[in-house]
Amino acid sequence: MRVTMVQMPAVNTPQFSWVLSRLPEKAQPVPPIYQPEVAARAVVFAAEHPRRREYWVGASTVGTLLANAVVPGLLDRYLARTGFASQQTGEDRDQDQPANLWEPADGTGGRDFGAHGAFDGRSHARSPQQWVAHRYPQVAAALAGTLAVGAAALVGRRR
Repeated sequence: MRVTMVQMPAVNTPQFSWVLSRLPEKAQPVPPIYQPEVAARAVVFAAEHPRRREYWVGASTVGTLLANAVVPGLLDRYLARTGFASQQTGEDRDQDQPANLWEPADGTGGRDFGAHGAFDGRSHARSPQQWVAHRYPQVAAALAGTLAVGAAALVGRRR
């Protein structure tokens, strides 16, 4: 048995349309926001390639995890200053939006919220970081080849 963790970025899911929120403004995932398909591709890839302990999805996830490992106090101070505002859209919160805390928001015979949230226009459909992570051996080989050619050219130039 192998266990692989997929570290996710902010994902455009419908939960922000039904979350019981006490925020003064409409809730949102902390940008940058990725489409659910980006997350789904990462989970499928991890299931099919369980060799690695973790997969990181999105540059924001990479930055957050690296900062937390190297300078956790700095990251904590940054999030303390920006976290509250970045979880809000700047728009008024709909006082009548459904809430799923006490009962399902879609309810019996109710609305199916689907997989996408309200942030399609602000969400990334692709992650260049994820593309590289899924092709790590090939990218590493290409970089090594490029460095070797560059080193050979530099040595040739010095002669």
